[in-house]
Amino acid sequence: MLITLLRWLPFMIALMVLVIELTPAHFLYTGPLLTATPALAAVTLGPRGTLAAAATALAVSIVTATYNQAWATLQVLTNFSALALVSLAGYLTSHAVQTRRLSELEQVRRIAMAAQEVVLRPVPARLGPLRAASLSLAAGTQAQIGGDLYEAVPTRYGVRLIVGDVRGKGLAAMRAVGVALGAFREAAHYEDELAEVMNHCSAALRREVAVEGAYSQEIRLEAFVTAVMAQVSDGPVVRIVNRGHVPPLLLHRGRVHTLTPGSYLPPLGLEDLAEGPAGEPDSYPYTSGDRLLLYTDGVSEARDRDGVFFPLAHAMERIRADTTPREFLEELHRALLHHTEGRLTDDVAMIVIDRLP
Repeated sequence: MLITLLRWLPFMIALMVLVIELTPAHFLYTGPLLTATPALAAVTLGPRGTLAAAATALAVSIVTATYNQAWATLQVLTNFSALALVSLAGYLTSHAVQTRRLSELEQVRRIAMAAQEVVLRPVPARLGPLRAASLSLAAGTQAQIGGDLYEAVPTRYGVRLIVGDVRGKGLAAMRAVGVALGAFREAAHYEDELAEVMNHCSAALRREVAVEGAYSQEIRLEAFVTAVMAQVSDGPVVRIVNRGHVPPLLLHRGRVHTLTPGSYLPPLGLEDLAEGPAGEPDSYPYTSGDRLLLYTDGVSEARDRDGVFFPLAHAMERIRADTTPREFLEELHRALLHHTEGRLTDDVAMIVIDRLP
């Protein structure tokens, strides 16, 4: 409320001056008030707002000088000179401040992206019997570190993948991403059962959140991670464990099928909500030529200006079958940006794997 008031204050002052000058109260000297409007705008509105406030003040000055027939007076000439000088100084100052802020933001953004790329490394193009590709997009233009995670590793049990979404953003979310990925990369090679890999990640996150002073009380009470894991071995099936995440999509012979879990399990960190122990992973047919997409809700819940969700399944079916995984994700990326007009409101992470003959 206060910020909005400060943004409108220069124009409110100009309106007040206009009212005074067009009424019997015009004997009051309003020159300093009108001259101050560009200076106030330079503090809160940036270069364009400063120019708008200066133009408004100039228009008010012209109207009042004409109405009061005071063009030939020294006072009017002095007011115009002072207004011009203050407007020029305000614009230059505001432009310099904005340039410095944008430079600092760009530097912080580059550092944040570099840190995130270290944790979220691209998946290899070939993983045993699979071709693969990954994509990560940050929402907006601010230097905010996201909370999406993904990884794919070949193990003696087959290729194992994870895609997840940590609640929130910022450094706390990035720490949780690092903990979850570290636990997955370790457990994926040693745990026989895929569900145990998921449990290992959950235990690591609970230990991390329990560290005294590492997280705020709000994060410690409400921290959770939605995640889905997949395992592809020699057989023509894919095994999936889903913990509160959006279901993967399977593209089979040009048609998309949603791999809905057989039972709904709570996200990592909310195991107390489960009615019983986690069961066996769900198995789905996954044969030669099939394409599997694991993604975060930043994709499926992206909206256009009218609030319509991105038609992910339809977009997948429209992409040519002979595209590589990398080309496939690039096509999805373009379709997503076209649907949202380039305005992503949530982070995006995707992994696609193709089953080779």
